[in-house]
Amino acid sequence: MRCRIRVDLETWQFTYGVHVSTAENNDGVMGILAGGGPAPGINAVIAAATIRARLEGVPVIGFRDGFSGLMAGKPDAGTSLDIQDVSRIHLRGGSMLGIARANPTRSTETLDMVLKGLRERNVTRLLTIGGDDTAFSAYSLAQRSDGELSVAHVPKTIDNDLDLPPEIDTFGYQTARAVGVDIVRNLMTDARTTNRWYFVVAMGRKAGHLALGIGKASGATMTIIPEEFQDRKVPISEVVDTLVGAILKRYTEGRQDGVAVIAEGVALGIRDEDLEACGSVDRDEHGHLRLAEIDLGRALKQMVRERLTEFGINITVVDKNIGYELRCADPVPADMEYCRDLGYCGAKYLLEGGGGVLVSLQGGRFVPIPLEEMLDPETHRMQVRMVDMHSTRYSIARRYMIRLRRDDFEDREFMEKFAETCRMSVADAQSRFSSVVRDELPPLRLMPS
Repeated sequence: MRCRIRVDLETWQFTYGVHVSTAENNDGVMGILAGGGPAPGINAVIAAATIRARLEGVPVIGFRDGFSGLMAGKPDAGTSLDIQDVSRIHLRGGSMLGIARANPTRSTETLDMVLKGLRERNVTRLLTIGGDDTAFSAYSLAQRSDGELSVAHVPKTIDNDLDLPPEIDTFGYQTARAVGVDIVRNLMTDARTTNRWYFVVAMGRKAGHLALGIGKASGATMTIIPEEFQDRKVPISEVVDTLVGAILKRYTEGRQDGVAVIAEGVALGIRDEDLEACGSVDRDEHGHLRLAEIDLGRALKQMVRERLTEFGINITVVDKNIGYELRCADPVPADMEYCRDLGYCGAKYLLEGGGGVLVSLQGGRFVPIPLEEMLDPETHRMQVRMVDMHSTRYSIARRYMIRLRRDDFEDREFMEKFAETCRMSVADAQSRFSSVVRDELPPLRLMPS
């Protein structure tokens, strides 16, 4: 049975030292909605924004399932929110308003339908919660409204790939990483206990932030991210060789176990004809490949086992996808606090007459970023932040991974053992796996040369 906690307004006034307006503000209604995929902390944003607006006497309408209800013209698309409706929900994962990938930018007709629904409800301020697609939808609505609608966007994605300053995470990322690390740590124990390998495919549409964060923090054997392929399409065999090389290196050192974390976005770097062999290739409302439906882990597992058989090696490989387990987890304290601050700032900025911005906190201070500055000048879509392959953070992560490196090829003693494992000559082994180290970056140096 669900229990609602009632909040006495006099208690709020006494506790927080603010005046609680009991009179409704006549400057319009503030709307709130969440788009894209779930991320831990959505409820904290909804709660903080609702409380801030209601304390100012501004009515709040929460729209269920993103833009979908508004696009369909549903009369019950929105519901009034008050303080008692959102009290304490910041502790929980998921979204009390649901979420959807509905895309109102598909046509001017759908944009106008959404604006019509907002106008009918007297919504003059809209706080959106989402990733790059939802941010672009918010920007497009504001532009289409010709000044009638003010929008503020709170960046949400466990992928951590919105084009914010490098040190600023998108909310939900830290929680998703923490949950993912626990899963991978358990798999590592199982792998060592049973002498097997796990291929863990982690969410991350284009960028490898989440996979790298999970792999590095958990101490996974290796992590493969799409940025390694430098915006080029590669045959799936190149990814397979990277995995096989790591397994054989580990085997040479006397271990038959390991965990490879693979970003699902690696699929975008594989040649289309190879990708089709991994399963059906469907797209969502925004035209993106449904990466979760591409069985990348299974395809890689089968191909790796076939390659290992060629070398006379029989190792059990298990594939596992993680992502859905991470998206609706209860937020960790860092995300809980972060999201409450973002929700507060987004609502207050709108209430003070601002709009057209992405809400960010930088160095503990509110920094509004104009949405138009987040647009790619060529595609007119929100820019994506990729893992910086030249950063110290990535260089350290790479050095902790067990995978074939260029200096392995220069170590005669190791290569003789490795070649023996592969049942071939040193020259043949080097030739066979040369593609694995072809694009390896120079080693990290902290002192200037």
